[in-house]
Amino acid sequence: MAKNILVTGGAGFIGSHTVLELLLGGYNAVVVDNLNNSSDVAITRVKELAGQYDNNLYFHQLDLRDKPALQNVFTERKIDAVIHFAGLKAVGESMKKPLMYYSNNIVGAITLLEVMEAYGCKNLVFSSSATVYGWPKEVPCREEFPVSAINPYGRTKPIIEEICRDIQHADPEWKIISLRYFNPVGAHQSGYIGEHPRGTPNNLMPYMQQVAVGKRPALTIFGNDYSTKDGTCIRDYIHVVDLAQGHIAALRKLSDPKLACEVYNLGSGKGTSVLEMVAAFEKACGKKIPLVIAARRPGDAEILYASTEKAERELNWKAKYSIEDMCRDQWNWANNNPIGYQSPEK
Repeated sequence: MAKNILVTGGAGFIGSHTVLELLLGGYNAVVVDNLNNSSDVAITRVKELAGQYDNNLYFHQLDLRDKPALQNVFTERKIDAVIHFAGLKAVGESMKKPLMYYSNNIVGAITLLEVMEAYGCKNLVFSSSATVYGWPKEVPCREEFPVSAINPYGRTKPIIEEICRDIQHADPEWKIISLRYFNPVGAHQSGYIGEHPRGTPNNLMPYMQQVAVGKRPALTIFGNDYSTKDGTCIRDYIHVVDLAQGHIAALRKLSDPKLACEVYNLGSGKGTSVLEMVAAFEKACGKKIPLVIAARRPGDAEILYASTEKAERELNWKAKYSIEDMCRDQWNWANNNPIGYQSPEK
């Protein structure tokens, strides 16, 4: 019988791609999402892409902090494991509204864990982030590096990781994996699902995509005077489909009897500069991206990329897609959906 996997935040960017991989892998996906920063159109499209597996997706619109509503989901169907994506994720907003972030992300996680425990579901894959490393003194970032998140959004991740460790320590029946991912980009190769940020995008690729489709006049690059090969920051970009498959690998790892509570980086293991990314995207879309050079942003790390050896060794997972693949698929999505999941205004 197919396993029932609860996916919180399953209508979001990474969540929707992971739900599709689950369905294609023969799992049942039970999605909960409050649609605060996502669209139910993503769920409809995932069902269409899933073909013969479309009936294995069950969607519930609810907020994780609504405990009775969440309990109803667990009562309705026996949940075998949870992949927990749901959470607010805008760094700038978290600086202005820290209480909102702590309430949503941490209270939401605690409510989820309480309900999981009550229903005897003790298998969890948690969506963490490379933001936990802050600005490390060396690269590549390894899992044992000290945690030093520098904003409220980033801090919610190690706090939840610590809660998970404490729970597992108190009750060894729990199996928990935290996946710290670097910079997810790209889209499904169909161009049918992708990233749809509300408001002004915080990240390079969705912003650049909006410049390419004519929604914004230019891309602002913060700092071109770093001591890198072209003066711009270097980051680790990972294709969202690689990332989704990393979650399937983590799910399989939960059946390892020796597993307790582990952390894995998911990245490409390579650094790419902002200008290199711009050049690759220009090639993919066949357009010049107008640039505005601005001062460095306070706190931006110069170079940040992942050590992925642990995930390769223990999860048997490795990123496959190149920067060119990421840009091609991002443009395919943007070109087909210039306003994301919204309908064009008549």
